[in-house]
Amino acid sequence: MKKLFQFAFIGIFMISCGKLTKQQQTEENNMEIEEVTYEYPKVRKDTTVVEEYFGVKVADPYRWLEDANSGETKSWVRRQNDLTFSYLDDIPFRDDVVDRLTEVWNYEKFGTPFKENDKYYFFKNDGLQNHYVLYGQDDLEAEPSVVLDPNKFSSDGTVGLDMYSFSKDGRYLAYSTSKSGSDWRTIRVKDLQNGKTLSDKLEWVKFSGMSWKDDGFFYSRYRAPKGGDELSEKNEFHQVYYHKLGTSQADDELVFIDRANPDLLVGTRTTEDERFLMLSTRKSTSGNALYFKDLSKNQEDFTPIVESFDNDFEVLDNFGDKLIVLTNHDAPNMRVITIDTKRPAESNWRDVIPEAKEKLESVDLVGGKIFATYIKDAKSLVKIFSENGRAEGELELPGIGTVDGFSGKRDDNVAFYNFTSFKQPNTIYTYDIDAGQSELFKAPKVDFNADDYVTEQVFYESYDDTKVPMFITHKKGIQKNGSNPTLLYGYGGFDISILPGFAVENTIFLENGGIYAVANIRGGGEYGKKWHKAGTKLQKQNVFNDFISAAEFLINQDYTSPDKLAIRGRSNGGLLVGACLTQRPELFKVALPAVGVMDMLRYHTFTIGGAWATDYGTRDDSEEQLKYLLSYSPIHNVKPGASYPATLVTTGDHDDRVVPAHSYKFISALQDGQAGENPALIRVMKDAGHRAANTEQEIEEWADVMSFMFYNLGMKVK
Repeated sequence: MKKLFQFAFIGIFMISCGKLTKQQQTEENNMEIEEVTYEYPKVRKDTTVVEEYFGVKVADPYRWLEDANSGETKSWVRRQNDLTFSYLDDIPFRDDVVDRLTEVWNYEKFGTPFKENDKYYFFKNDGLQNHYVLYGQDDLEAEPSVVLDPNKFSSDGTVGLDMYSFSKDGRYLAYSTSKSGSDWRTIRVKDLQNGKTLSDKLEWVKFSGMSWKDDGFFYSRYRAPKGGDELSEKNEFHQVYYHKLGTSQADDELVFIDRANPDLLVGTRTTEDERFLMLSTRKSTSGNALYFKDLSKNQEDFTPIVESFDNDFEVLDNFGDKLIVLTNHDAPNMRVITIDTKRPAESNWRDVIPEAKEKLESVDLVGGKIFATYIKDAKSLVKIFSENGRAEGELELPGIGTVDGFSGKRDDNVAFYNFTSFKQPNTIYTYDIDAGQSELFKAPKVDFNADDYVTEQVFYESYDDTKVPMFITHKKGIQKNGSNPTLLYGYGGFDISILPGFAVENTIFLENGGIYAVANIRGGGEYGKKWHKAGTKLQKQNVFNDFISAAEFLINQDYTSPDKLAIRGRSNGGLLVGACLTQRPELFKVALPAVGVMDMLRYHTFTIGGAWATDYGTRDDSEEQLKYLLSYSPIHNVKPGASYPATLVTTGDHDDRVVPAHSYKFISALQDGQAGENPALIRVMKDAGHRAANTEQEIEEWADVMSFMFYNLGMKVK
């Protein structure tokens, strides 16, 4: 189906507008067509906003869209949404996508069981509930009862559960809630003995857990932001407090603040025996300093272990005086060490599990064993060790997929773990510690025939001959004739590994002949610290080159063609899509950047954006870094008069992680620059943040994204 854009310009660099004419079938199976014409909203371009960095002048004509509270911005959002939903409403099979997506989504989903004070707990969603419900039971055979139902937090389902933590005696449950998907949290406490919620209420909490000690807990918060700016104001002076149950937040004890470094992120956790309080401070998403207090001795000041931010240190627990720590210090692929709190100097550190050739992703201590989950070529590998580090073998997994941790206590004889793949939803298994055997515990029943599909892993070469792994999932017996609709997904940042996982939204794409590909590009954590660093700062272009090379591989190997290829990514992955569609627009038919970081010169000036500087660098670091950021920043690389893929940008109006201004400014530039026949649209979800706030919003968003992609790839829903 053909789409035609015609542009007219009103005024000189002040207002841009355009028309989108879509030819559409008037009836199903009828080739007669009618033209449906839409008008792009007029968008003001303020040519007076020009910044200068290292002598380089940079225009920012859509700066005014950063003010989410202004009437002009709100009007812009309303008019953009009106256009987008008019376009989506006219897709003839959109309702079919909604119906099928809802059908597949509607299956019973279970979380991995865990134990607290001899009682079992688990999360469950009946199918289409907006939020998972927390259940408890005295043993695995007992009838479960509801402990906490987040579906009752709000009438519209936009308040959800975030973190939770049980007191050591199991009586109290501290939990944090999020409203409309914002990163701001409110902490409440429930007395599980009588079922009542206490009066305790802690506000302006962000990036925090709750770590219990006696009759209270440690948590992290910011000062209250200025009214109206809470979703965009830069977050500074993260601080740790101790809250005692039954008291006001105003009476909480300040435990730690670094007044000389306002950008630090600070967090605490107590060991399972509540003896040690660990303090972690970080400037960014990777690398942290580490300190501790021995609470059994009423130690007043923290003892430093590591004060630099060069490596990662995660305290797993303690063996008496010794801390068990997962780190990449002198081990790019991670190792497990002990640190003696009586002699914490590096010279006294000892290996428990040395570095291996595979990346060590996570470690769990259950039943006197160490379950070490590795990443081997972007899929899980589990090795089992004794607590002193003696290797005891590998866990046999059901196939190519991902293991999501092991739950259980140090003295339990059973561990629970979760396994998933591109074809298999989260499935729970038990592992008998004494017998050394796994058994299926809970398997969901989903309306999707996984046996009809296959996942293969390939390795392709990027521009500098680096070998990059990619998973490709499709129906068995598919023909490699270059005509298959294909969706390529990537992330490539912040040491985050993209491993196999089941996504309901992908099932309808696969059912309708689509190929789903995931490229494990540099910048992620699939091959350890070196793989991550190879996609950061002045090497960030490696990430885009890896993704573009993945697209070229799929085309050259006749899986698909440029007219049948879509790309998708979220957050840092949204930046990936934005950069690739501006660098190689002819390579893709559809682009789906979600909540993307699109303005690389100003990202660090909003909320928590400064924490991303170790991956991106900032405009202020050097002239070289400035010019490098400008070379790929999506907003700054839209070229007037170019032909871009059909693009649907998605964001949420309460996203205070990657503020929606990134998406607002990018789509404004893209609509102004687009000279081709493809649509450039934005979908702004109301009362949603960095992700949808509930299941209803998720289904609505995915139905629209998939309908847009299907339509522009020339697909039909069977």
